[in-house]
This record gives sequence, C-alpha cells and structure tokens, in this order.
Amino acid sequence: MVSDLNSTPDPRSAYAYPSVRQEPTLASPLADALADLEAALEAADGERLSTALQQFGSRLGPAGPQESAAVGPALAALLPAVPPFPRAHLAMMVGACVERGADPAACAGPVLAGLRGALSGALLLLDRWKETGGGPLPDPDEESPAQAHQRIEDREQLDEWNAHRAVAGWWTLHLWQMASFAVYSHAAVRTSARASGVTDVLLELVDRYSAEQHDLKGLAYLARTLDDEPLLVLDRPTGTGYLLRMDGLADNFQLHTLLADQLIGGGHLPGVAPDPEVVALSRTEQVDGHRRLIAQGSFNLVAPDGSWIWNEGTPGDIPVVDGIRTLVLDPQPYERSWSAGRFIQEIPGDLRLERVLTPSEAATALAGVAPAQPSEQAFR
Repeated sequence: MVSDLNSTPDPRSAYAYPSVRQEPTLASPLADALADLEAALEAADGERLSTALQQFGSRLGPAGPQESAAVGPALAALLPAVPPFPRAHLAMMVGACVERGADPAACAGPVLAGLRGALSGALLLLDRWKETGGGPLPDPDEESPAQAHQRIEDREQLDEWNAHRAVAGWWTLHLWQMASFAVYSHAAVRTSARASGVTDVLLELVDRYSAEQHDLKGLAYLARTLDDEPLLVLDRPTGTGYLLRMDGLADNFQLHTLLADQLIGGGHLPGVAPDPEVVALSRTEQVDGHRRLIAQGSFNLVAPDGSWIWNEGTPGDIPVVDGIRTLVLDPQPYERSWSAGRFIQEIPGDLRLERVLTPSEAATALAGVAPAQPSEQAFR
C-alpha cells in the first residue's frame, strides 16, 4: 500500500492563507508540484507521494487565484488513484482551488464520490463499534486510527480492507465535508448532482449518520438548496395565487422572509412588510456579529395536504404537485420571530415574482388543497 493508517499530511497549508500573487508565472511552481504528484502516483511510491503532497500544499498556500484555478480539475482527477488518508487531504486542496476559481463542475465528481466513500466508511465504523461493545467513539483529533482498526477488524465479520475503509472514513469525513461544501456552493454542481441522483444518495447516507463527532447539517442544507426552481404560492385568506422562482434558497426562514417581501412588500397581500435590512440578509448581505436583526413571521406555511411546512426545514420540504412545488399561505396561529439571515451564508438567495395568477386560476388551484391541520395535530 502507498499509505498507512497514520499517513495524514497537515491540510492547513492548503486552506489557511490568502493569495499574495495576482498573476501566474510562465513556469508555474504549482503545475510543477502537480507533475510531481502524478509521477509519485505512477511510481506507487508512498514516501514520494507524501513528500509531493506536502510540497503541493506548501505551494498552493501562496499561489495566485489563476494558478490555483488552472490546476484544480487536474488535481481532482487524481483523487481516485490516491490512497484513502492522503486522498482526503488532496480533496481539501481541490476545495481550495475551487474557492479560488477552479471550475466547480469539473472538480465535483471525484470530490462527491469521495464524500460518499467517507460516509459509507464512517457508517461502517459506527456499526462495528456497537457490535464490539460500544462506548465512547474514537476522537480523530486525539486517538490513533490504528487502535480503532485493531478493534473493529475481524476475519469473520470485517476483513482488513473494509476495516481500513471504515477507519479512513471516520478519520477523514470532516475533510471530505469541507471539500464537498466548496463544490456544492455552486448552483451548477447542485443542479447536476440532484439531476444525476448523486445528491439523493449522499443525503440518504447523511440521514443515517447519527454520531455527534461530525456535524453534517450545514452540508445537508447546502445539498438540498434549490436553484431556478418554480414555486406556486396560494394565499387562502385572499383567494389569490402567485408564480415565483427560487434561487439559492437553503432554509424556510429565508423563504418566509422573501415571500413577505415579494407579496406584502409588493402590495399583493395585506400585512407588514419586512424591514429592508432583514430582506437583504436573506438575499446577499452577511450577518454582522455585532448587530442582531429580528425577522417577524407573516404567514403559516402549509402543504397542499394541510400539513405544516416548518420554518426550520428547507424549501425542498414543499411538495411537488402537478410538476411544481406548491405552498399554501394561512394566517399565523401565533406570532413568530427569528434571527434574520441565511443558514448558508456562503451563497446568495433570491425569490422573484414571475406573475400573479388570474382569479380563475387561483380558485381552481385552491379548490384542490386540503384545509390546514389544526395546531394540535401539527404539534404531535
């Protein structure tokens, strides 16, 4: 094997430093380091690979955005050939290249495949840990992966290769999480991964993960973020309907604020429009840690079957009816408020009103929805 369980190059040099060079040189040091990586992999030389990884990381830190962007896809293409532990650190470097402008779509495939492998491995470790007595799970920051490997390996239950896969997944999942966040931050990747079924597979694995050592909520919300997605909104009290389009919306608090801005602020529905600063935080502005703005609820979000759509969820919770996500607005059963902002600060959000339904269109659509469930049912 090219790597052993303790082969974990320090990834910090790949992510920690801003660019100090604005233009690439004709003879790119980063391109030379990439060539060294390729040669080490071709030679299947573990010591040479470790040296090449460290050299690439040290050169990526001070590299300029154009130089970093240029090597990103080629670096991502190397991932499947790299052994599990160094592969995760290399994925972090791919993520750094994407953050500096590398084509995210060209980098995403190997990164998301690596995330799937790490999640599968981590789940395997969790299962074997329970089977071998349970107790506190291994701390990747404090404990040796070799000890965990020794505990879970069993010739009859789990062979050496799968034990290695489980330990590598557990010890490197946080690195794959960060690399995947970098590529999933781009709408083109989210759209492609959703259409191909990759996102569904990853979210199924995330939903099965229950340990506290890795917080996957942010990545799950990002993967579920909807882009260029039509939304039919029916307001029950006024009998009106609206066709809108969502872009980069990751959470329903964000959607709620933008609905109030478009429909109340736009003069289509009665009520108090949200503060412009609150709206800006749901679109593009960053939250100021020294100043807390409060958003006020305006509606109760309800599915066409009468069940509640919770603000704590995502727009993906809104069901698709006749090919379009359909949301019903009811009066609030009680006052709601929350801290203004976006759950995923790294991506902007938008909600656009495309047209107001005619009275007959709205009446027909509303005739097909169920009454809202009473609050006691919603709180079961």
